Amino acid sequence: MSLSPFRGFFDFQNEMNRMFDEVFRGLARRSRGEAERRFEWSPAVDVFSRDGDLVIKAELPGVRREDVDITLQDGVLTISGERRASREEERGEGYLVRERLYGSFRRSFQLPEGVDESGIQARFEDGVLEVTVRGAARETQPKRIQIEGPGA
Repeated sequence: MSLSPFRGFFDFQNEMNRMFDEVFRGLARRSRGEAERRFEWSPAVDVFSRDGDLVIKAELPGVRREDVDITLQDGVLTISGERRASREEERGEGYLVRERLYGSFRRSFQLPEGVDESGIQARFEDGVLEVTVRGAARETQPKRIQIEGPGA
């Protein structure tokens, strides 16, 4: 049996996403204005292991690279930014249906302990952000502790 470096990672991520959804979607329901509706947008994210590295891929269509920020603080990697509407889209003139969402977004991920900050790389191409954390997905074997006592 091996310990996964992702243990606790997904629980924290899911809880944070749930809390943000409750707060910001509740605001959008109470006020039908476009200003509150912008909080509903959150990019789809895949998190997986590749050759011992942790990889986070976020779909950011319509977002410019300069509008994305990646930070690491206290073992939490945060991807944030903004998808901006053009002037025509802001005015909403001539629209019959308007489903695309704009505004700020933020996604946070608890990284496994002992991650080397210098081993984090990010690449943005064709509307997809890929963040690679070198060595963060290596599985470690648990250390067996010998039990001492009478009859041992």
